[in-house]
Amino acid sequence: QVKLVESGGGSVQAGGSLRLSCAVPRYTYSSTRMNWFRQAPGKEREGVASLSTGLGSTYYADSVKGRFTISRDSAKNMVYLQMNSLKPEDTAMYYCAAGMRSGGSWYIWTDFDYWGQGTQVTVSS
Repeated sequence: QVKLVESGGGSVQAGGSLRLSCAVPRYTYSSTRMNWFRQAPGKEREGVASLSTGLGSTYYADSVKGRFTISRDSAKNMVYLQMNSLKPEDTAMYYCAAGMRSGGSWYIWTDFDYWGQGTQVTVSS
């Protein structure tokens, strides 16, 4: 079973920064798209950022544009999410995902097959 491993979550004050990391199994790293999702209590899991491993193109949810940056280190099989200017509404469990199904959409979590266990991000005001 493919398993991704996230790290880097924690508690910060509003305006602070965190960098999330995701270790991806080598054979999954060739997945066409690497993603970060998040889920706040009582809310639907939502796409936050996406990176095309082929073209290197990125996509972001409107709520995080200009504040979050997704990147990768192919030599280390790692994917990162740099989060700046954090807001209380960014509080959620953050998940790394890979293995988007053909014809899927980057922002729909059910279109992804491989997941990590999640890392908690809490932003206080």
